[in-house]
Parts: sequence; structure tokens; C-alpha cells
Amino acid sequence: MKLPASRLRTVLITALLAGLIGGVWLWSNHYAAGKVAAGAGGPGRPGGKNGAQPVAVETVRRMDIRIWIDALGTVTPGTLATVRPRVDGLLLHTHFKEGQQVRAGELLAEIDPRPFQVQLAQAEGQMTKDQALLDNARLDLARYRDLLAKDSIARQQVETQEALVRQYQGVVASDKAQTDNARLQLEWTRVTAPIPGRIGLRQVDAGNLVRAADANGLAVIAQTAPLSVLFSVPEAHLPAIGKRLAARRDIPVEAWDRERRTLLGKGRLLTSDNQIDAATGSIRLKAGFANADKRLFPNQFVNTRLLLDTRNDVLAVPAAAIQRGAKGIFVYSVDAAGVVATVPVVPGAVDGDWVAVEADLKPGARVVIDGVDKLRDGGKVEVIAPGGGKSGKGEKGGKHGPK
Repeated sequence: MKLPASRLRTVLITALLAGLIGGVWLWSNHYAAGKVAAGAGGPGRPGGKNGAQPVAVETVRRMDIRIWIDALGTVTPGTLATVRPRVDGLLLHTHFKEGQQVRAGELLAEIDPRPFQVQLAQAEGQMTKDQALLDNARLDLARYRDLLAKDSIARQQVETQEALVRQYQGVVASDKAQTDNARLQLEWTRVTAPIPGRIGLRQVDAGNLVRAADANGLAVIAQTAPLSVLFSVPEAHLPAIGKRLAARRDIPVEAWDRERRTLLGKGRLLTSDNQIDAATGSIRLKAGFANADKRLFPNQFVNTRLLLDTRNDVLAVPAAAIQRGAKGIFVYSVDAAGVVATVPVVPGAVDGDWVAVEADLKPGARVVIDGVDKLRDGGKVEVIAPGGGKSGKGEKGGKHGPK
């Protein structure tokens, strides 16, 4: 029986689709089986010929471990001074550029000196007048004494003249003080830097009236070299710190940036506060920095590290080797045959990438630092970084940067 054309097309299309689906299914099964076979036979992978798991290792070593105390600190200038005029008047000139370094005594601004020059002239004129009266009184006293010696004048008149001389002496001394004060006021029309340092933004422009009582002054000078860093540490460290300070032993302090990547300066501990903060249980410390390269800036936030002590020639393992689990704290050691064993450890001080430990390990023993996810005690591993291929020398963090 002959099928209609439309029915024949439907049958052919259905057969073609069934063939395509069957082919795809056969190909996918064959491809997956090939991948499994390749994975099972690949050398150096779990489930391969030797069933070994690739790991990176580092050797245990004896080294000096530094005990650091980390804290947050704030940079403070060595000294801070507000430049204020000491007399009231019209600001004529400013002689500094904002942000420049100035020396102590350097001229920064000038106030109109003319009113003070007039006051000085008045004081000097009054002193000249009173000095002339004093000189005349002294001459009269000398004549009166001659007459008294000849018994030609009463003693009372001589004594009165002596009192008048002393009176004029007092007046002249007062005039001299007034003259010195007027001269000092005139000197103060020249505003100079009270301390050396970096001057800030100008607060008043020339042409304005300034007063000695102005709170903001003309500008602020901050001494940036040397300067200090203030930070707080837990009170538990105070006995050790106090002992070293009392013995006048230098305690190194480092200042790092916010990300703990860049060393901004090295200094030393200067002193500690005289009381513990009861609210936080911490003690404030002050460290001094030479800051010759000006990398530290007043009020800058820094991460500080204080070197409290150094433990010499102790057993140390990389921090990446320390594992924590149900059995406690341990490391995976690898013997010469590539067999893994768990070794309990008691971690101590941390210095960068290395941790001081108490453990049944010997220097030169290999411990796993990468690839520990599926390790089991007694398992077989393949060392892909013998001798510390991934951690290198392992002391970069301890010597050059905080962990």
C-alpha cells in the first residue's frame, strides 16, 4: 500500500531524529569513558598508578624567632606650634609659602610697625626729660653738700635734695622700663617661627587686622623630623616592656601603612604612659622616629610592630604547615619514601611566615605546606616542591613585612 506523501515525510524525519539522538548518546558515553580511563592512568594524580597525592613541602629549621606586638598607632609631630601675632595691628606682609620647611626664628610675617614706633619715641622722649631732671637734682645736691660742709645751709635742705634725687632715679627707671616695653612691642611686629618644621595653610591674608587673641593664628608649624607614634598594647606586656625600659635597652618599633605592605619607618620606644586605661586594659606607648625621608605624616594612621624579644635558635615550621583538627594542632611530615605522618605540635611565637613549635621533629624534616585537603596519616604523596619550592626561603614575612 502506498503511503501518502505527507505521512512518508513524517516517518523519514522521525527516523532521522532517532538516529541523531542515538549517535550523540553513543559518542558522549564513549568520550566520558575515555576521560575516566585517562584520569585513572595519569601519573602523579590521585587514583593514578601510584595513587600519590601531589603536595608542596618545606623543611623544618632552627632559626631566631622575633616576638612582635602588633598595634594601631597615630603619628604625632615632635612639636606643634600655632604662629600667633603678639600685638594687634594691620598685617602688611607674609613671607612664607604654605607647606614649606621653616627654621626657628625665620621671619614669617610683618605687622604695621608705625604705631609702635610712635610709642617708642614717646617713651624715649619722656625718659630723656626725666633724665635731665635727675642730672639737675644731682648737681644741686652736690652744691648743697659743699655748703653744708661750710655750715652755710641747713642739713634738712640737703636731705630733701637727696630724696628728690632718689625720686628722679625711680622715675628714670620707670621710663627705661616703658622704653624697653615699647621697643619689645615694635620687635613683635615681625612675626617669626617659634620652632622648626613644616608650616601649614595660611589662616589670614595680608591686609587684614590681626589680634594676639585670635584663636587660629596665622598658621600652624608641625615638626616632622623627628616625630612620634602613639599606640596602645595590652597591659599583659607591660612587665616585659617596663623591664627593658628600666634597663635602658632599645626596643625597636616599626611603622607600616594601612595594608601592612610598605614599611614607613623604623624607630625605638621612648616611654610609656603613667597609668593603664581601665576601660580597655591597655597601656599607651610612645615611639620616636627620625623620619628623615618624610614618609610619616602628622595624624597619619599606621600599623605598628614592637619587637618585644627574640628567641634564639628555636625549632620553627612554616605557618602554612600548622593544621587544626579533632586531634588538636599538628603538622603533616613526609618521610623519604613519601609517606605522610601526623606530628602533634605546640605552636609558640610567630615571626612572619614562620612559627616556633615544640614537636617531635628534627631540623631538615619535611612538612606539607600545600595540598593537605585529602591527606591521611600513612598516605602516599608525591612532592612537587621539594625543599620548599612554594615558600622559597620562607623568611620574607619575618624580615621584611608583617604577616
